[in-house]
Amino acid sequence: METLRVAVAQMNPTVGSFGRNVSRILSFVAKATESKAQLLVCPELSLTGYPPEDLILKPSFLNRCRDSLLALAAQIGPLPVLVGFVEQAEEMVYDSAALLQNGAVVAVYRKLQLPNYGVFDEKRYFTAGRKGLVVDAGAIRIGITICEDIWLPDGPHLKEVRQGGANLVVNLSASPYHRGKWRERLDLIRLRACDCGAAIVYANMVGGQDDLVFDGHSLVVDASGSIRAQGQGFIEQLLVVDLDLRAASTLALSTDLVEECRIELPEYPPSTRLAPLVVSPGSEEEEVYRALVLGTRDYAEKNGFTDALLGLSGGIDSALVASLAVDALGEERVHALFMPSAYTSQESWADADAIVANLGIELKTLPIDDVFANYRELLAPSFRGLEEDITEENLQARIRGNLLMAHSNKLGYLVLATGNKSEMACGYATLYGDMVGGFAVIKDVPKTMVFRLVRYRNSVANRPWLPERLLTKAPSAELRPNQKDSDSLPPYEVLDPILEAYVEEDLPLDDIVGRGFKREVVSRVIRLVDGAEYKRRQAPPGVKITPRAFGRDRRLPITNGFSEEE
Repeated sequence: METLRVAVAQMNPTVGSFGRNVSRILSFVAKATESKAQLLVCPELSLTGYPPEDLILKPSFLNRCRDSLLALAAQIGPLPVLVGFVEQAEEMVYDSAALLQNGAVVAVYRKLQLPNYGVFDEKRYFTAGRKGLVVDAGAIRIGITICEDIWLPDGPHLKEVRQGGANLVVNLSASPYHRGKWRERLDLIRLRACDCGAAIVYANMVGGQDDLVFDGHSLVVDASGSIRAQGQGFIEQLLVVDLDLRAASTLALSTDLVEECRIELPEYPPSTRLAPLVVSPGSEEEEVYRALVLGTRDYAEKNGFTDALLGLSGGIDSALVASLAVDALGEERVHALFMPSAYTSQESWADADAIVANLGIELKTLPIDDVFANYRELLAPSFRGLEEDITEENLQARIRGNLLMAHSNKLGYLVLATGNKSEMACGYATLYGDMVGGFAVIKDVPKTMVFRLVRYRNSVANRPWLPERLLTKAPSAELRPNQKDSDSLPPYEVLDPILEAYVEEDLPLDDIVGRGFKREVVSRVIRLVDGAEYKRRQAPPGVKITPRAFGRDRRLPITNGFSEEE
């Protein structure tokens, strides 16, 4: 057996911030060197951040990336470091990994499999590589892969191992989060290790990037699929683990499939062996909550916002967003506007006061009755003879939206929209009203999950957190007397499974009905979802936590004549 001490940099880069990213990589290099690691693996596109999207089309971006890679390489000593970067070569652009050592770029591997589904759009930007890469380090031979390369059962990593005789496969990854994704990766990587008879080091990115969150959960498994190290979720971390590797194969290299480079690994005097480092991820509610906190924090801080502002209604959605904002930014950086009308219940007044007192955030109360009366008076000549309807309800929401944006403009605060996925799916939200904001924290969180997250956060609080009444009172927009969400939508325990089937699983009407739902209810929900596409196109970004979120994942034309009912 050969032993290798390998380090994994579970890193949080910022897209396009080359100086910051180089500094982060160098900090991991220093820590890995101090730990006497013999190899450091950084995530996919760790130098540029992921996904850089159309920045890749800018020549200045590509030039900056090249220069930053060379500057980084010049500062690397005997510790071999694998770094992800965007490579331009012969008018082609590649998603590549550079092997850096002793001040030089020793070798470059170009990603072979380019995903082009869901949130991925890599074929828009990249050319696929043509050959694998095996690093010959004497008794240790390392096959290099990037993200999607390892997801296919007969993918190029297997060819590298079989053709190049590698006893270790490393995978630089930027795998976005959704609920339970870490379990999928764990099962996949353990299976791949057993398939190819080699240990696997999987280095995943962490951090928020617009509507994506990268959860980390990096992995090191041995050739039997046993876990040797598992990173925590949603935090930056350096994993260092000792791997026992079987002797490398002496198979002849097939130059048609695999290229080879040679390096010397740093050697250290014998030291205490490191025990396996395995963490136990928490409940699904904890996982989702932490993803939302990280996404909110990174969106605010990477975009230069010091403070956040939200409309606090006294309902459960805005209470959850306030809680997430406090956990992301700190209570002193979170501010709320309570904007009651004649339809605001006494319970909402009391609950808003309790939320503010418990969370310690700043609250301003701005009643909207006088402004609403002025609007109605101004519009009376145009609306003469017409009954009051949803128009007047939406006016109230838009008044509140205007007040929030006025404070944002004047004070520079990031406005957090408070709508959930169930509302966004059905269009049960007011365009230019409660949909205003710079970041929609829970736009991919179904209403039933909202309740679960509030219960979770209350259960782990060491002081009073969110009022228990939020979990029992009937949800209401409070835009007309005695209004309830159930007046306009099916009960959420019925609505959310239908939405999951239609939006996330893309099932047709008959299949959803076959799950035991009434046809007329399913038909109505589908019509609501299809008719609200124009609203969702104008919504702010928000954290993706389901396998199929609106926006990047689900792109339907606003104007179309297709119907599920025909």
